[in-house]
Amino acid sequence: MGMPLELNTMIVTKGNEKREQENLFSLVKKGYRLYPIDIPIDIRKTKQSESSGTAVIKKVEWEAEKTTITYQLVSLNSTN
Repeated sequence: MGMPLELNTMIVTKGNEKREQENLFSLVKKGYRLYPIDIPIDIRKTKQSESSGTAVIKKVEWEAEKTTITYQLVSLNSTN
C-alpha cells in the first residue's frame, strides 16, 4: 500500500500561518508533503499570487495525514 506524497518548492499559506516567535512561523497542511530544508524558498498567499517573501524551513513533521512545517522568515517583500 502506497503513501501519497507531494513535493513542494514554495510555501503557500492561504493566511493559515501562525507566528511562533518574531520571525518563526508554523503552518499545518493536509496530506503528506515534502519541502526542502535550510534552503530559501518563496512564500505566497496563493499559488497564483506574487511572492510575499522568502523563508527557510527549519522543521517538517508528518503525523495523522498532516504536515506541519516550521519556517523562519528571512525577507519580506514590501507592498508599497
